Amino acid sequence: MTSFPLELAVTPAILLLLVAVAFLAGFVDAIAGGGGLLTLPALLAVGLPPHLVLGTNKLCATFGSATASWTFYRRGLFAPRHWRGALLATALGAALGALLAQRLPADWLNKLLPVVVLACGLYLLFARLPEPGRTAGGRWRQWPQGLGLGFYDGVAGPGTGAFWTVSTLLLYSLDLVRASAVARSMNFVSNALALAVFAAAGEVAWLLGIGMGVSLMTGPSWAPG
Repeated sequence: MTSFPLELAVTPAILLLLVAVAFLAGFVDAIAGGGGLLTLPALLAVGLPPHLVLGTNKLCATFGSATASWTFYRRGLFAPRHWRGALLATALGAALGALLAQRLPADWLNKLLPVVVLACGLYLLFARLPEPGRTAGGRWRQWPQGLGLGFYDGVAGPGTGAFWTVSTLLLYSLDLVRASAVARSMNFVSNALALAVFAAAGEVAWLLGIGMGVSLMTGPSWAPG
């Protein structure tokens, strides 16, 4: 369990600010994706230890990805039976990535995470969505795709949803909506598994993460369309 005195760092004003950032992240996620590029730096900026930041950010992100994945599933845009390999691989990759993150020194993470956020932000800013792939089958591709992206989400996570969307468009004959359904569903799996690992290590600020997660879920309702 973490011994960090969270109550000394998160004043009511900081809590309100973080909840507002989470709301904005949900709004951004609904339009273009990449909400984690806002919540992760915000948690780092208030002085929380990096492992606690990662765990709390996973809790926050799980709210948004759970809501989105359930919406896609309910509309018939994601069929889990067709993506069993990706689901299992993503879960395994995320657990391994989170375990590795637990073992990285805090000073390494303090230096690494801002670089990851910046690199992902630049990618999302300048990258263009590819044309859908031409291969309808190829389920063997789900394992390397799921392991790689699940592992990345477990270690850090910003931009994972966008990486899933782009890689799915490249690998399979899916339109953007269905590729997004795959992305959000896999993102939920990796968020949930990584959260379980961080929670087991006591590296989650539950009240803060829940507050931010609820706020993040309300952001999409304000997005246009």
